[in-house]
Amino acid sequence: MKENIVITVSRKYGCGGRELANLLAEKLNLKLYDRQIVHIAAAKLGIDDLNEQDLLELENTVHPLTMAFMPFRSFGIRMGESSRGMFLSEATAVRKLANSGSCVILGRCADYVLDDMPNVFSIFVTADDEYREKRGKEVYGGKTLKELDVEDGKRARYYNYYTGQQWGKPSNYDLVVNAGTASLDEIADAIIKYINALQK
Repeated sequence: MKENIVITVSRKYGCGGRELANLLAEKLNLKLYDRQIVHIAAAKLGIDDLNEQDLLELENTVHPLTMAFMPFRSFGIRMGESSRGMFLSEATAVRKLANSGSCVILGRCADYVLDDMPNVFSIFVTADDEYREKRGKEVYGGKTLKELDVEDGKRARYYNYYTGQQWGKPSNYDLVVNAGTASLDEIADAIIKYINALQK
């Protein structure tokens, strides 16, 4: 595998995407960036009076009646509203981290933010409802499928709004994997094999 590589992982809630991102980082000996990006972005904005849960809520909030669509490429526009500012600050942090060295980035619209950079591989993790419902009960603190879908709705609205693209649409990613078809460890190995093949 080439020295400079960035893997972005987006996922439906309840599929094990965070675990898969951790496995990829461990197997490739790369840094994994997840919620650290939220705190970096908040610090840049001077937001120091919110806890992590509040920051995550702000991160996934969209106010369509008060904001016009503005993709990341329009960075020169005044930030103004806090949710918009949070997105732009996170996008800047994502690009800075990607430029600083090889890594795995979980979520944060990183597949879109980094789509103009070389050696970036974007993965989307999905699974059927039965698999997600089982994991919701066993891994996600007893969450129901309906609760998982509510979180997915927030992610989709946020992603669609700020990128102008459709969250989870296969053509937006280099690879879409179904977490219910094999163990996450096996899927991580398959992803690494796929990336190696692309780099040859």
